[in-house]
Amino acid sequence: MTPGLEAAYAEPHRRYHTRRHIEHCLEMLDAVPDLTDRERRLLTWAIWWHDAVYDPRASDNEALSAELACRELPALGAAPDETEEVARLIRLTAGHSVDAGDRLGAILVSIDLAVLGAAPADYDAYARAVREEYAHLPDAAWRAGRSAVLQRFLEAPVIYPDPRIRAAREAAARANLARELSSLR
Repeated sequence: MTPGLEAAYAEPHRRYHTRRHIEHCLEMLDAVPDLTDRERRLLTWAIWWHDAVYDPRASDNEALSAELACRELPALGAAPDETEEVARLIRLTAGHSVDAGDRLGAILVSIDLAVLGAAPADYDAYARAVREEYAHLPDAAWRAGRSAVLQRFLEAPVIYPDPRIRAAREAAARANLARELSSLR
């Protein structure tokens, strides 16, 4: 990790999007079988940089995180095609939508969303932390915005595009999302 990333993930407004989130994502990546060394390296970089820029008031965090990765990865030995692929993967985390056949994108998006399928107590801690990150919003605006996000996930054919992670977490994620959505109404 670069000093800039260390500082970014320690920003005081972060409650969920911290280094602990990154470490959890990396732990999940360690459990993914059948990756080449290059694929694992690309996903590792994408995980490290995907939330490097995080301002709950902004809508371009992923784009800015991708740009930051493009600036910093060459100094770590990334080739231009690797840098562009990492940036592409990071941008996927904006909408968590992946084209069919995009294996690396499916893995990254699924890992990023893993918390949705966590045990209820862990999910609730995540939901509270995200609310703290959005403390600038009044309750009515928070409830409306958060409800819309949760509803979009629930209406999606699948939450986890990676089949292995889907099998392990999809049912729990849908139960957690429905429970939180009910609590917001």
